[in-house]
Amino acid sequence: MSVNAGSGSRPRSHIVLTSHGAPTGVAADAPVLNWGAPDPKVRGPIVATLTDPKRRNAIGTHAGGYAVYRALAISAGALPADFKADLTNTAPSDLIGPHPQWGDPKKIVSLDPFGHMVGEVFADEIAAGLDVRPTIAVTRAHIDMPEIRDAIRAGRLKIDGDIIGPKGDVRVTKAAIDPVWYLPGIAERFGVSEGQLRRDLFEYTGGMFPELVTRGDLKAFLPPIGGMTLYMFGDVAKIGDGVTPLACRVHDECNGSDVFSSDICTCRPYLAHGIEICVEMAQQGGTGLVVYNRKEGRALGEVTKFLVYNARKRQEGGDRPDAYFKRTECVAGVQDMRFQELMPDVFQWLGITRIDRFASMSDMKFNALARAGIEIGERVPIPEELIPPDARVEMEAKVSAGYYSGGAFNSSYDATQGRGLKE
Repeated sequence: MSVNAGSGSRPRSHIVLTSHGAPTGVAADAPVLNWGAPDPKVRGPIVATLTDPKRRNAIGTHAGGYAVYRALAISAGALPADFKADLTNTAPSDLIGPHPQWGDPKKIVSLDPFGHMVGEVFADEIAAGLDVRPTIAVTRAHIDMPEIRDAIRAGRLKIDGDIIGPKGDVRVTKAAIDPVWYLPGIAERFGVSEGQLRRDLFEYTGGMFPELVTRGDLKAFLPPIGGMTLYMFGDVAKIGDGVTPLACRVHDECNGSDVFSSDICTCRPYLAHGIEICVEMAQQGGTGLVVYNRKEGRALGEVTKFLVYNARKRQEGGDRPDAYFKRTECVAGVQDMRFQELMPDVFQWLGITRIDRFASMSDMKFNALARAGIEIGERVPIPEELIPPDARVEMEAKVSAGYYSGGAFNSSYDATQGRGLKE
């Protein structure tokens, strides 16, 4: 069976399926998936089990971003192939939902809104032997950041024994979310046919998931990509209640800056500033939310990002704002692959309809939320004093490209201040 990429000038890879026959259909006792049904029993569980393939109703595997490691563990004899998770005492630390948006199949297409509840709402199915696993986990923790302690010393935040503990640690509720894609909804969100989406996902992953083209009856896909982590501040029950003010930062992963404080971008400073805004709002009786997406290097990857760094600094004239996006496109073919169209789904999961303070300069994020019907009050740009000297090229390029700055950013850039690459 040969599968083509579609019409037009798009290259055809002619991947041939030699070991996968015609669709066999879902087994009679496999759960039916009614995406968008507000009752989980009617909606049905997401089943991506490998222990009983005939009862699967989803393509891919749970924790897809780690699927290859799991396969390696099985190959190495470290993990039984038929292992089933024991979900005892894994229930969420805080109740989230259900919200009205869960019953609208167009509102949420990239995650399972019942993904944190499977141990409870599908307890009978699990007891009967069905291998159902959570795709969302909710727990409580504390975070300790030097930037928060700096804000306490400066008097911008205060130790209250509730949101901020006596040592400057911040109490949070965390949620980890693995992606679950409802393929008809994903296709509609991006304005392509479901068939075209399936063919492209199959071909341009090197034929990784043949069921995308052999099993049109399977509508859910657990892609092998990173998910997201939520950090919630204040009373989680009040997030999305439509009354309590909400501050928010939507942040896309940048390991070099977020973890190691690399100064060529503003990612960690803006993340820390967003967290401060969220903590401040929580201390004033509101709530705060940080959405941390695993989309390293604008979802182009860290290798591509480092190649772009080299290209920017070695070009004639050094690192320049006018070439910032061009050099990315030369290396990667596109400027950005984060596709913010899917980002609002997590806000729908939380029942959010309004963000009062939004710590972001990105029009892509703002517009995606607006299209999803989420109202945004104040937009909060990064304060200029938090911009590292070597990151001013990035800021100049973004502001010149139309990013929101609120007039707070001084866009006069001196090309001589950009540091070159040290050999």
